[in-house]
Order: sequence, then structure tokens, then C-alpha cells
Amino acid sequence: MSTPAPAELNERLRAAGQQADADFDVLDTALTLAALDRPRVPLERYRAHLQTLAAELSGCVAADADADVDAAAAALRQVLVEQHGYQGDELTYDDMQNANLMRVIDRRRGLPVALGILYIGTARACDWHLCGIRFPGHFLLRLELAGARCIIDPFGSGQVLDAGAMRRLLKRVAGDSAELGRQHFAPAGPREVLLRLQNNIRTRAVQAGELARAEQVLRRMLLIAPEAAELHRDHAVLLASQDQYQAARRAGEHYRRLAAPGRQRQDAEQLLARLSRRLN
Repeated sequence: MSTPAPAELNERLRAAGQQADADFDVLDTALTLAALDRPRVPLERYRAHLQTLAAELSGCVAADADADVDAAAAALRQVLVEQHGYQGDELTYDDMQNANLMRVIDRRRGLPVALGILYIGTARACDWHLCGIRFPGHFLLRLELAGARCIIDPFGSGQVLDAGAMRRLLKRVAGDSAELGRQHFAPAGPREVLLRLQNNIRTRAVQAGELARAEQVLRRMLLIAPEAAELHRDHAVLLASQDQYQAARRAGEHYRRLAAPGRQRQDAEQLLARLSRRLN
């Protein structure tokens, strides 16, 4: 079994960054990102496991041709939780193995968004519309089938959440004054979901003072989302914090090029002005 070289893996990320959201393979790209942090571990058995998950879900669906949205959610839970034991890691939540898809597969434990990516990728085998939603502080999934919807908690053993459960969860993660609204059900595209996973890694690296690691993660995020203006801003700020002002200015210029007219463009100009003062 061969292991891809880092250059090859980075090229895969760069190619993914050129794809439209509709064509973006979040599961394969997450596996590529994981492999960059485990360069001597072959990918074949992980790809085989993902194929097994897809085949078993397809088998569940074939056995219930008239499955509705609740039955589809139950099938996902049966395959991922009951048959393969995927769970949220409540005991060692901040362990960064929970954000590496290869280690999530090895341990059957992960962060909500890492588990969610497994659900999304597996559901594609049945052409189901399963996506992340922009719920704060705790990653959730929205499954749509035959005109009906349900919300799934991948960290909570694939349980379906009703409005009451979502309201309680929101207050727990966002405070007692938070109220459930339509914005909490808004879909997050597959690229956005993967960026959310990588941001978990980057944030923890910054908190630990591992700025070189944080920049490495940010560079990978830019490969899969090269047009994300805010990532270029973050890159400029991170480089400047390490006294890399020339590189920070280049990142700031990318930010200005991509910034939306108005407040974001003004922010880009102000950032570049601050960086220029540091260089002069």
C-alpha cells in the first residue's frame, strides 16, 4: 500500500478549491486533509471503510423502498451508530484526534462536525439531501426527503431533534436569552462545513500558542477556499503576529482584492495601512 506525498495531497486540495460547491466532495477532501497530518499512513483501508458505510446504508434503503425522512434518519443511525459505533467524544472533547477524519474512523469518536461529515458523505450513496446547518456552538444536520425535513445530532448518536430539543441546546451553547429562529436552520454548504472543522484545529493551535501550526492549517483552508476574503484577512493577521510583514502584506492584498464593497473593503484598506507602517 502506498502513501501519497504531501505535494500530491496539496494538489488534491487545490483541485477541490476550484470545484463548485455542488461538486465539492467533503468526505474525500476531509480525508485528504487528515492524511497531511499522518503522512506515513496509507489511505486504502479508510476509503474501503467509507465504501462499506455507503453500501450498508444503500442496503438499508433497498430493504425499505418507501422510507420517509424519519426512516432515512433511522437508517443513518443504524449504520453509523449501531453497526459501527460512531459517537461524540464527550470525555476528551478537545483531543485533536477528534478533528482528524482518519483518527475519527480509527477511534469511532469525533467532534460534532467531523462526525457530521461522515453522515453527509454516507448519505450521498442514497442521493439524500443532507447538509449542515448554521447552528451556533454545536454542529447539526438537516435531512430533506420527499418534502419533509428533520434535524439530526451526529454528536448525540444520530438522534433526531425536535424544536424543543433544539431550543434547549441553543440556550445551553448561546445563553438563556437566545431564541430559536429561522437563521439557525440555514444550510451550510459542504465547503463551509469542512472549513468549520479546520477552524476547530486552527483555533486550538492559536490558543496553545502554536502559531506555525495555525498558519499551516490556514494555508490548507485557503487551498480549498481560495476566494474566501476573511481567510486571507486572518492569514495576514497571523503572519503579522509572527513578524512576517512582507508575507502579511501579500495576504492583505489578496484580502483587499476579494473584499466586498463597503465595510469589508474599508477594513482591508486599514489593515494594509497598518502593515505598511510596520514595513517602513
